[in-house]
Amino acid sequence: MGETRRSGILDRVTSSRPWKSVFRHGYPVTDLDRMATMFTNFFLHLLPAKVHPNSLRLTYTWALGMVTFYLMVILFVTGFLLMFFYIPATDWAYHNMKDLQFAVSFGLLLRNMHRWAAHGMVALVFLHMCRVFYTASYRPPREFNWVLGVLLWLVTLFLSFTGYLLPWDQLAFWAITVGTSIASYPPWIGETIRVLMLGGQQVGQGALLRFYVLHVAILPAVLGLLVAIHFWRVRKDGGLSRPENAAPLTVASPAAEERFVPGPQKTYALVEVVSGTTPMVGAQAPEEELPSWPSLLFRLVVLFQVVLAVTLLLGIFLNAPLEELANPVHPPNPAKAPWYFLGLQEMLVYFDPWMAGVVLPTLIIIGLMAIP
Repeated sequence: MGETRRSGILDRVTSSRPWKSVFRHGYPVTDLDRMATMFTNFFLHLLPAKVHPNSLRLTYTWALGMVTFYLMVILFVTGFLLMFFYIPATDWAYHNMKDLQFAVSFGLLLRNMHRWAAHGMVALVFLHMCRVFYTASYRPPREFNWVLGVLLWLVTLFLSFTGYLLPWDQLAFWAITVGTSIASYPPWIGETIRVLMLGGQQVGQGALLRFYVLHVAILPAVLGLLVAIHFWRVRKDGGLSRPENAAPLTVASPAAEERFVPGPQKTYALVEVVSGTTPMVGAQAPEEELPSWPSLLFRLVVLFQVVLAVTLLLGIFLNAPLEELANPVHPPNPAKAPWYFLGLQEMLVYFDPWMAGVVLPTLIIIGLMAIP
């Protein structure tokens, strides 16, 4: 009796006008409903209504793009929470790190997750680009999306670089000192660029405040916009690329063909009234593609849980480094740039600073964008 009453209340709620004004479609049970769900949902409309089975092969994409996106989501959430316990001032920043470590509930876990997710995102963006390159997924019509991917890689590097300074310990201070010194190598404008980045001649309060604003406001907004365009272009360019050696899909069964809703076609009917639909002329039967709901969405939900679990475990068992308070007088030996800029720092040993710090990185970026 109680179960029947609860079911009746639920039915009345879900059939009410306010409910339908929020949820335009019920739970999808047909292919048409599933496609309508993908088209009308604010969060799902960036995904295709149907997906090619070969595009779901883990050994083809390794889910690197979505893992990177999930790490970005984790970074946004943990970073937002960390902002409540951080003051971008040289007198407070390091002590805030200590408070997160010893005084704030789950503060150390949040910082650890943020740190490892940031390093993972830098690495996975690069690996995702390698996957796209080796599978030739940058070919027409996906050339522009490849360029967007290169820009996303650069923004990710700058995001990690600006966040590197915020702990205000020895590692952060001298890594940024070395990194910004590389930016001063271009002739005529190099020193101006460095002063604009630091807000002065050396790393101090001006640099910390500028890096903080870039890290929590400007660069995340740019990253979010580029990611949205990147996802949208994946859909508009025909979805994920498919393996060249994949077996062709079979033509859909008659039952699947009936579910397919083609564009306007020329039809013929007998003069007399007939039951059922009229025969369709010139309609091409669809391939056996899979509806994104639930085939793709189920995989995405499971993948997010895996990424979150791995990040959580890393945050529990591996603490983010925190050295002593930044000291401009006593540099470590040797002073190193962040790990993703170590290549540039090492090239300074073998090449002229202008060549290693400006010419070669610029040529690499232009070369990557010109690959398509």
